Amino acid sequence: MFGGGAMANPSKARGTAWESAVRDHLNEALGLVDEHGKFKDIFSALNIRRPAQEGAADVGDVHAVPFILECKDVKSSAVPTWLRQAHVEAFNAGYPFGVVVHKTRRAAVGRGRVYFGVRTWTRVRTALGYSSRDMRELYGFSVAVRGIDSGRWYLSTSVRDFADLLADIRAVL
Repeated sequence: MFGGGAMANPSKARGTAWESAVRDHLNEALGLVDEHGKFKDIFSALNIRRPAQEGAADVGDVHAVPFILECKDVKSSAVPTWLRQAHVEAFNAGYPFGVVVHKTRRAAVGRGRVYFGVRTWTRVRTALGYSSRDMRELYGFSVAVRGIDSGRWYLSTSVRDFADLLADIRAVL
């Protein structure tokens, strides 16, 4: 019953694998690791990491300064609910931005979707100094509007394009 090291919960194992895949993809895309996947500077605060969860307040699945990434590997999506969770976790961790990274079935990590709430997207866009049109075009964002409640609206881009956005926002902050 104990030992062996294998996870008993397949959903948890899938989630952990997705978090690690996102972390590894972003570290590689940003040039933070060498050809063996080892950090070039193990002390850099810019390295993408999966934090250990401590205490009652969840601090997100992956830390990619200045973003907290809430990673989801599930079939059916609940983006507005997930975004609320990501915002709470970003606050708990002391980060300015919380986003959701949802796995795209049977696709490479770079094809996963990164979801931004409208407020977060606007704050990032403003920090970068882009118009709404430029932001959408530069990073491949699409818009989802769900009813009249703007709290249920969001924008999404690919993990691949998010890596470019991450590099750019880090250059201005």
